[in-house]
Amino acid sequence: MKKRLIGILAGMGPRSTAPFLELVIDQCKAQYGAIYDEDFPPIMIYSLPTPFFIDRPINHTKMKETIIEGLRKLESTEVNFIVMPCNSAHIYFDELEKSIDVPLLNIVNVTIDSLPPRSQSVTIFGTDTTFSSEIYQKGIISAGYKFVFQTSWQEKINKIIQMIKIKENEDQIISDWNELISEAEKYSIDTIIIACTDLSIIKNKTKSDVNIIDSAEALAQVTVKRYISQ
Repeated sequence: MKKRLIGILAGMGPRSTAPFLELVIDQCKAQYGAIYDEDFPPIMIYSLPTPFFIDRPINHTKMKETIIEGLRKLESTEVNFIVMPCNSAHIYFDELEKSIDVPLLNIVNVTIDSLPPRSQSVTIFGTDTTFSSEIYQKGIISAGYKFVFQTSWQEKINKIIQMIKIKENEDQIISDWNELISEAEKYSIDTIIIACTDLSIIKNKTKSDVNIIDSAEALAQVTVKRYISQ
């Protein structure tokens, strides 16, 4: 019998690909007790370089065309479904979904679905592109939560993402990250969504008890659930 095949369109950015795969592997262990090599799912990974820049405007037409090309390449390998561990790419989700004939899971929807019912004030840490698209804000508010954000935070978020991408001083990254979280807590925010998979790398360096929902982790969890159910 032909085995099910997971498709991952990754590489956006390049350093987020390996951490996402680790999250999927962890979910296989957690959800169905995978231990031996043969217990884990076949996965087709396409690490796709895209014309994304943290410090300049994006050519959205070129970006969409690049991502669609990547999705179709994965589809040609006969994957059963595709996930994209990149929040910014989801601003084009409707067009991307229509460009292929296999299911494409939505990282924004699965992340918002994972918000705890007790949470009252929610914020997001992501790229300028993700933030300005309001894909998360709309979902958070529609789900009945209060969205809180200070415009001064975005410059700090951008700086952290850029340092991660070029692998700068790790101590400085961690210091800036925890300083940002401390600022968010001053506004009574009880849940922070990591809406950029590059930031997933430093989640475990957080020196705070604030609730952090990692979009990459939420997507990995649903990826394995989908694999099991097919």
